[in-house]
Amino acid sequence: MNPLLLLSLLLLVTACGREAPATAPQVAAGPKTVRVMKVSHGDTPADARYSGEVRARHESALSFRVGGKLIERLVDAGARVKAGQPLARLDPADARLAASQAEANAALAEAELRRAQDLQAKAFVSQAALDARITAAKAARAQVQLAANQVAYTTLYADKAGVVASVLAEPGQVVSAGQAVLRVARDGEREVAIALPEGVLATVRQGTAASVTLWAGGKTYEGRVREIAPVADAATRTFVARVSLVGADPALPLGLTASVSFSTPGGGGVVVPTAALFQRGDRPAVWVLGAENTVTLREVRVERLADDGAVLTGGLKDGERIVAAGAFKLIEGEKVRVVE
Repeated sequence: MNPLLLLSLLLLVTACGREAPATAPQVAAGPKTVRVMKVSHGDTPADARYSGEVRARHESALSFRVGGKLIERLVDAGARVKAGQPLARLDPADARLAASQAEANAALAEAELRRAQDLQAKAFVSQAALDARITAAKAARAQVQLAANQVAYTTLYADKAGVVASVLAEPGQVVSAGQAVLRVARDGEREVAIALPEGVLATVRQGTAASVTLWAGGKTYEGRVREIAPVADAATRTFVARVSLVGADPALPLGLTASVSFSTPGGGGVVVPTAALFQRGDRPAVWVLGAENTVTLREVRVERLADDGAVLTGGLKDGERIVAAGAFKLIEGEKVRVVE
């Protein structure tokens, strides 16, 4: 048989034994699915609330002016104290010995001064020698007064009336000069300490009016921001603020929990999820649903960032629907499938 004919028959049989490759089914791309929400200004609170704690306007960390061993603490945390009341004592033994030594040195200096005066009257010593004795006697008397002060410093007194906020040292502990032993909150003006997120610093400033409501009893006071920390807390990234209470009782218990609210300009804005915001250049915008579920990008004005989203005060009307999730994957005029 012709070899060329045999090769042709072989190729024909092989081709017939193979199946035609299957064609992948063509799936038509449908509209993108997005989650939408209806805009409603009436559902948005017009103020921001923050929890805080009642504090004293002035709190002092009291310490001894000398070091030594703490032998007695006369008050506990929460005790009310008066100005001049003793609060704690150090072991005075060393201070008393130093005072006795100073008195002995002063007595010796006085005796030497008297002898020098008698000798100078008889012209046996010069005036310069007498002046030296006078100076030594003055220094000795000053040393006696200094030693007496050191003995007095072994007792710690309250400089103002108030309440003991915390105890920082216990009997038996050796403390150094200037080491805090007690923290006393003075009687008088009361204020509330709160933590502000950085998003509200544009609207809440020093002097901003506030409304303060105590959780215990529900009494409400007028407040005003007295100070805001210039540096954020390293752990919480919030700014500590103090809100003064207007007309509050000076004896208001410390540590009470309070709610502080600030009326925001343009209150009654609408809160939208942060995922709904789309950046157009340097301006924020949202996707608004139009006829037949087509989307249009519209610029908005963000007043502040709240815990539950972004507060918008311009660009939207009641009843309009916006894309709440999926905004990053849309294009202008695109038709979408809606999930309410």
